[in-house]
Amino acid sequence: MSTGRARRALWRWLPPWALDAGLVALAVLDAWINLYDEGTPLIWSCVALGSAALFLRRRFPLTVFLLTLPMTLFMDVAVAPITALYTLAASTRNRPLLAGCVLLNAAASTLAWPLSDGFAGDQTWTLIQFVYTLATATAPVLFGQLVQARHDVALQLVEVEEAREHERALHAQTVLARERAQLAREMHDVVSHQVSLIAVQAGALQVAAKDPDAREAARTIRTLSVNTLDELRHMVTLLRASGGKETELTPQPTLADLQQLIANSGIETTLTGGLPPGISTTAQRTVYRTVQEALTNVRKHAPGARAEVRLWHDAQHFGVTVTNTAPTRPSVALPSARHGLIGLGERAELLDGTLTAEPTPQGGYRTELRAPTRPA
Repeated sequence: MSTGRARRALWRWLPPWALDAGLVALAVLDAWINLYDEGTPLIWSCVALGSAALFLRRRFPLTVFLLTLPMTLFMDVAVAPITALYTLAASTRNRPLLAGCVLLNAAASTLAWPLSDGFAGDQTWTLIQFVYTLATATAPVLFGQLVQARHDVALQLVEVEEAREHERALHAQTVLARERAQLAREMHDVVSHQVSLIAVQAGALQVAAKDPDAREAARTIRTLSVNTLDELRHMVTLLRASGGKETELTPQPTLADLQQLIANSGIETTLTGGLPPGISTTAQRTVYRTVQEALTNVRKHAPGARAEVRLWHDAQHFGVTVTNTAPTRPSVALPSARHGLIGLGERAELLDGTLTAEPTPQGGYRTELRAPTRPA
């Protein structure tokens, strides 16, 4: 187990140019073993061209493969064409192109130069040799496709782990928001109701009392009850507005943090428009969370997509619209309880607004928050 890990570490430590230099040397040695002293200047030129081209195999895999075909036509070599085929298969998803290159390599390996000698011999043996070289050329292509699939799976596993971590955070945030909402309801329905009754009774006592000291005591009780109601309303508003993992002792995000959120999202995103200056802190926080959740969904469900965040307002409403393009890479189908969008819908309801999330005709997605304008 440790030996295998050491070998993998050695291959990763080896610089690419050193690996390519070794492959070039092997390709020249392979040609020299097959030619001995029979090579002409033309043949050695093809060997030099096809072998040296391996230095560029990562940047121009198809061109390098085509440059190895002349040396394959002149001699029975394997290192250069197999290396070129493997590199091409590991860098492209074009299956018809790979099939054509395999056939082309098999044909070049089967035919002899001059071409008239290739058709003058035993046709059955030529067919057998073609099938053998076809199988030999298919092996590096299959291995290259396997390496490409392994790389894709590794990327998808990273995306799955990030998505699961995000889902766990969303679930914890949803549970916390539910508990805070329940506490807010209890405070509003029970405590606020009882304090209101105290204020009403104190007001009645203040009016009906004959004794000045009794009236003053009733007035004090009524004033304290009214102040307590104001504090309770403020606490209920905070409990309903904050459903994240942060506490009220930590700074809550506002519109001033929106640019930093977009910069750290890892998505090519443009920010346009603006919001009215008089919107409340709760509304700013809701806009921020909407953009945050929308960009998270883009990163999770639309790899490689671009996004646009547009802030807008008119005489009666304000809002934010987040639109992304179609993904450029295949995404992993992940289970989702849509806790994020549910939480955003609840935040929108606190502002007497609405949240819409729907796909676009171009294959992207659009999330929009719309709420009535009211003073802070």
